[in-house]
Amino acid sequence: MKKLFFLLALVFYIHRVKAQDTMNQLSIEEQILALQTDVNDIKLNLNLSEKKFKRGIATATIGYTVTIAGGLMLGRKNDDLGKVLLVTGGVTGITGTILMVDAFKYLGRIGKPKVKR
Repeated sequence: MKKLFFLLALVFYIHRVKAQDTMNQLSIEEQILALQTDVNDIKLNLNLSEKKFKRGIATATIGYTVTIAGGLMLGRKNDDLGKVLLVTGGVTGITGTILMVDAFKYLGRIGKPKVKR
């Protein structure tokens, strides 16, 4: 009787361990899928940030170059053109700077933990 009880307890224990291993395996697979999703989100946000940042750099560079050219024209024959270039270049440069700053919003999305409700 003791041997039968011991065998029954052993079978029950082995079955329980196998069931628990199966549960752990599912949990690990779910964690891997969640990590892959997070990595894909990070790649997407970095790609969006890079494109917008490069566009901002190009716009700001053109704008501030036009501003410098307009400043060099002041006090000479093309004084009116210089004033127009100063204003136009300044607005374009500020727009480029805003685009660069705005590109960082995608980087901010990477590290924020998800709120569980």
